[in-house]
Amino acid sequence: MSRVLRVRERSGRIPARLIVVTALVGASAILGPAPTVAAGSAVPRCTELAGTQIPASAITLPTRGGRVESAALVTQVVSGRTVEYCNVRAALAPIDPSAPDIRLRIGMPVGWNHDTMMFGGGGYNGTVPDIAQNVPFGRPDQPAPLARAYATYASDSGHQAGPTGPLDGSFGVNDEALRNFSAGDALKKTHDAATYLVRRGYGTKARHAYFAGGSTGGREALVVAQRWPHAFDGIISAYPAWNNMAEILYLGYLVQVMSRPGAYPGPDKQTLLYNSVMAACDGRDGVEDNIISNESGCHFDPRVLRCPDGADAGPTCLSDPQLASVVAASTPFGWPYRIASGERHYPGFPFLSGADMRTPYLGFGTTPPANPMPATSGFGPQYWDQWVKYFLTRDPGYNSLDVDPRRPGEWLSRISYLSTIQDRNNADLRPFARSGGRLLLLHGAADELVSHRSTSDYYRRVLDTVGSRQTHEFMRYYLVPGANHANFGAPAFAANWDSLSALERWVDDGRPPVKPVAVDSRNGRTRPLCEYPRWPKYRSGDPDNAQSFVCSL
Repeated sequence: MSRVLRVRERSGRIPARLIVVTALVGASAILGPAPTVAAGSAVPRCTELAGTQIPASAITLPTRGGRVESAALVTQVVSGRTVEYCNVRAALAPIDPSAPDIRLRIGMPVGWNHDTMMFGGGGYNGTVPDIAQNVPFGRPDQPAPLARAYATYASDSGHQAGPTGPLDGSFGVNDEALRNFSAGDALKKTHDAATYLVRRGYGTKARHAYFAGGSTGGREALVVAQRWPHAFDGIISAYPAWNNMAEILYLGYLVQVMSRPGAYPGPDKQTLLYNSVMAACDGRDGVEDNIISNESGCHFDPRVLRCPDGADAGPTCLSDPQLASVVAASTPFGWPYRIASGERHYPGFPFLSGADMRTPYLGFGTTPPANPMPATSGFGPQYWDQWVKYFLTRDPGYNSLDVDPRRPGEWLSRISYLSTIQDRNNADLRPFARSGGRLLLLHGAADELVSHRSTSDYYRRVLDTVGSRQTHEFMRYYLVPGANHANFGAPAFAANWDSLSALERWVDDGRPPVKPVAVDSRNGRTRPLCEYPRWPKYRSGDPDNAQSFVCSL
């Protein structure tokens, strides 16, 4: 073996360090003949990748291999920087010929930093994420991974969505496509194929592998840490829908409750709820700033909003059916039967989750659920509707309102089976920790689509399983007050943090994050990122400055 010194320079990290990279001479049986490039080259042999066959032996899960459909050098402005990279498009063939391909895309930059970044998807996936994107909650004034010269890649999770995009669940009728998405099989298949092509393109393997994703992508981030603990060195998991089956049952229950006559709290009622909770609880963290930092200290009784005699009397009050919906949404939902994943409940949402109508309450849109399910009913009801039609009954004509998550009857065994691939709830992350992996977990306390209470539950499980001291050696969890799902719409606090630089320092140098600060990208105000269960409490000084706060229990 020969060794080649290279200079690896990251944005914002001074001085640059000399890093020794071991270049492989020859090739393994899996990778086949090595391309004729200098060992450790930072310039990809792009056009030679076009038409390359990806052998099935290069992928640890069953496929029929794959093929590079196109590879061409392109120039793109990413994070304000002009980046030249090899844009590679490839497809992996399923074992089942009736299943869809896995489509993936890789960006191999000129001047590669010798690291890779895989992005997760969203919703039911079905489209290849933008490989030039930033990490979730990443600061827009800091370079995205491709602008930092990472080789970036992502896939459509094993199917191609129709016109409804990430709300298209029709692929669920095929078992292999279902496992690719729900169990995360497509993640490892994509990782292995990208690893193969990156090595062929540059003539050397990557030094570190990273993964970043939010929502479904956050769930995928936890899947790779649980199932393939040696595959990634650094992971960013934001607002992860890790207990996907548990949340689906909860959404189905709310769909039934809110579809009752007069039970749906419309836009005016949602605004009333938001304003009432804010009036009752803003300031309990020391400052009135439209951010409720101490959610556990916010005790709001929605019955104070009850209309006289419980009948709907307009936008200034809630009827009894609407109160029942609000209480159901904010109360843990449990089911009186066992499912194979072992999950027993979903924790519900705080009253403040998206209730200002800039981000509809719990993703329940502006009209009540119905059959057929209207697009205006929002993300939650449509997600449930697609799951019932294609995952559960596999009958596109089935009325999703006819399935009661409390009494599923004939569908119980199918629900139990699906829980084994949709609830990714293994809290034993010790293999990931032993491999040297580092994990950043983030969630907004005003998330309207995935409950932060659920993420806190998973974190507590990790603490119970791994131990507090050992967990702190490889994992950090930050709950961000005022932040919602992916900074959608107009959240109280549009949180941004340069988590990737923090993760790089932890992976490269063993330096974990110290007193990180989040920035509101709209107005520049800052808040400390407090490790859960701490929250930012105002002390004195400028309320727009993180230094005016202390992380409190």
